[in-house]
This record gives sequence, C-alpha cells and structure tokens, in this order.
Amino acid sequence: MNIVIIKYNAGNIRSVIFALERIGVNAIVSDDPEVIKAADKVIFPGVGEASSAMLYLTEKGLDKVIRSLRQPTLGICLGMQLLCSHSEENDAACLGLIPQEVKKFTAEAGKVPQIGWNDIYNLKSPLFENIPEHSYVYFVHGYYAAYGDNTIASSTYGPEYSAALQKDNFYAVQFHPEKSGDVGQKILENFLKL
Repeated sequence: MNIVIIKYNAGNIRSVIFALERIGVNAIVSDDPEVIKAADKVIFPGVGEASSAMLYLTEKGLDKVIRSLRQPTLGICLGMQLLCSHSEENDAACLGLIPQEVKKFTAEAGKVPQIGWNDIYNLKSPLFENIPEHSYVYFVHGYYAAYGDNTIASSTYGPEYSAALQKDNFYAVQFHPEKSGDVGQKILENFLKL
C-alpha cells in the first residue's frame, strides 16, 4: 500500500512516521503533486498556525492538489482545521472541503490551549471500528471545529465540539492518533483499511 504524508511547513511528521512504522507501514513524505495524487491513502498532519500554513500550501500549489484528492485522506490536528471552510485563527480562509467553521476556545473552556487526554464519544464511522465510546486520546489545540452535520466523534472542553469530521473521502481528527497509544494506533489501522 502506497501511503503518502503531505510535507509542508506545519507538519508533525516524524511522530506520524513512527506511529505508522509501529503498525508495519512505511510512508513516503512528499510535497510532489504527482506523488501525492498517486497515493492509495494520504495523511495531512499539522501543528502550527492556520493562516501561515494556508499561505504555504497556496504558494506551493498544494491547496489545489489536496482539493483534487479522491482517495481516503486523513487530516490530523491543524490538518483537520485546514480541511474546513474558515478558521478564526488570523481570519484564515481554509481549503473548504468540509463545510465547518473553526473557532477559538474561550476562557470558559479552561486553560487554553487544551493539552492532554480527553475522551471521544458519539463515534460513527468505520474510522472508529472497535473503538469503545469514551476512549481517551491526546489533544493539543486552542481552536476547534464546532459540532455539525459532518461530525463523526465528539469531545467536550467547555463547549462540545467535533473531535473528528468526515465528508466524502476526507476524514479528519482534532486529536493526535500518533500520540494516543493503543486507541490511536487502532484508528490509524482503521484508516488504512478504508
């Protein structure tokens, strides 16, 4: 299976590579449009800030490449937020593949950013096959996608929000499966089976 991790200036790529290696999968890291388009599965990780990440993707033409993908694609953390329509983080227009707004946590949520383990529930996707309700996964984020029609897992930190989204072939998780132990490993395995 040909797995490609999109290389751009906001990727948490090394930990994703190690997580895939633990389940016996070697991934290619690339920003080459032809390599990305030829993949069986694409992973779009990310840590960092939305507007500068979008600027980089646009300058490299990767925004058009990502929008053109038809194979299963998994956005992680900032990668999930960039798949949405818009982020309040520096008023960034995002890729628009999942019609969802990304909002900033307010003080009512507690300490911002949310850093640490939190549970996910209302799981409804093959991505979560054999994952028990209220499993704990690892989050690091100050922005979130609100609950909506494309939500396939929820979590609560102040407001209830989308821990995962899906539209068409685009799957996205706000948490870091590569840092979420056995649960995260199973979610990555499920993604590779899609």
